[in-house]
Amino acid sequence: MLAPGGAKMRIQEYKETLSLVAYLFGYPDEGWWDTLSEARQAAEKLKNQQNRMVLLETINYIQLMGRREYEELYVRVFEFSANTNLYLTMHDRTDFGKQAREMLEFKNLFLDNGFDTNKELPDFLPAILELTAALSSDKAKVVLVMARPKLELLRQRFVEAKLAHTFLLDVILTETDGLEGESA
Repeated sequence: MLAPGGAKMRIQEYKETLSLVAYLFGYPDEGWWDTLSEARQAAEKLKNQQNRMVLLETINYIQLMGRREYEELYVRVFEFSANTNLYLTMHDRTDFGKQAREMLEFKNLFLDNGFDTNKELPDFLPAILELTAALSSDKAKVVLVMARPKLELLRQRFVEAKLAHTFLLDVILTETDGLEGESA
């Protein structure tokens, strides 16, 4: 059992971790590149050694790849691929009615928690992660548990595509497990 201060640190840690993962899944525009070193500094401060290592290795991978090559990879993999894009309701498009209902469920998660997605669709993974990072652990758990089947499917697709970003999905799923375990 965590001491009261330990629980508070754990909550802050999951918030920082999910914010960093959201950032790393974000579009690598000029502002993104300008703040990559800040993301590295934040990742270096994480207490969870495994999460810290995954985030730092992802940042190293991105930096070694270089700006142009990484931007091309990002667009090809996360924007133009039906299998590996970051919109969680897009991966099982056999039932468009189901997809619309799922999209509405994600939209309601934002609205029910006092947020809205003006710039992105509500099933966009970085937006969902930013939402969870802004919520209490109980509310974040509800969001992550709802998204979990979609995250697992996306992880499977990332594995098949041999994407380094698979490990970022592992971090999200580990954080989901941690939040689920808090009230167990």
